Amino acid sequence: MSEEILDKNEQQLLEAMGLDDDGAYQDYVAYSGTPKPDDEEVASETAVIEALKTVSDPEIMVNIYDMGLVYKIEINPQNGDVNIDMTVTAPTCPVAGILPQQAADAVASVPGTGKIAVKIVWEPAWTPEKMSEEAKAMFELF
Repeated sequence: MSEEILDKNEQQLLEAMGLDDDGAYQDYVAYSGTPKPDDEEVASETAVIEALKTVSDPEIMVNIYDMGLVYKIEINPQNGDVNIDMTVTAPTCPVAGILPQQAADAVASVPGTGKIAVKIVWEPAWTPEKMSEEAKAMFELF
């Protein structure tokens, strides 16, 4: 891997961990989407959840929703903007810097959504108890 790619991946990981280059805390938010057309109906929470289920942690191949990584979904009923709080399994998760952007892009593809913001949060910390029963069953197979 080139040094430039490694530097970019390291920066994304630091941002997702909420740390800047000096180790100071900062928020990490991934953005996607465009303003929703006025004549389009606002997307349902179910449609947003289905989009989130298309995003998987490549190491464990379970989607982020069933893993219990999505903590909050807020859909603005007027303009379809969506704010999502999510976490990762651990601050050192190698995909912490890319999962939020993948989630934002997936939700932005849902008709009836506007601007999308996916924020990494660390409280409460993720635990395996947050997984859906379906995800827990998948882990028992491995």
